[in-house]
Amino acid sequence: MQADDARYLKRKYKGGSLDVHPTEKALVVQYEVEATILGETGDPMLGERKECQKIIRLKSLNSNTDIASLARKVVEECRLISPSRLPEVEQLLFYLQNRKKSAEKKEKKQIKPRDLTPFEGMELDEEANINSIDDYVELLYEDIPEKIRGATLILHLARNPDNLEELLQNGVSWLE
Repeated sequence: MQADDARYLKRKYKGGSLDVHPTEKALVVQYEVEATILGETGDPMLGERKECQKIIRLKSLNSNTDIASLARKVVEECRLISPSRLPEVEQLLFYLQNRKKSAEKKEKKQIKPRDLTPFEGMELDEEANINSIDDYVELLYEDIPEKIRGATLILHLARNPDNLEELLQNGVSWLE
């Protein structure tokens, strides 16, 4: 194909699925773009399809928002959504409006104690034992390397949920 043979570019948009964003107040529109290069006579010379997605953020959406008018505005402004899908848009907006706020806060990944990677000084040659907790607390009053060892052993005990209650019950006596 020569560059001067190509005269026109024809793009065709095909609407696809419509859903809510998993964490934001937004709609996600999946669609397909078909681009065709037409020759001088209008015959297709080269074509390509691509899956795309558009995220429509709805920052003004809150508990007082008029869902019907917002849905109309979304359909009017986004040519990828057919006016026949207005009821579906309303339903999705209603869901977003009433979705629990806790789901938005869970967006941040919670770090589990077992996910913590050891840093220098936290590597242990021994296994922490809950029965030796008094010895570990004593280490906190020694020189820096021993303090680090004692704190690390206590940390390893605290990572096990079974030890937390005993650590909590005996914690006050260690602080005296």
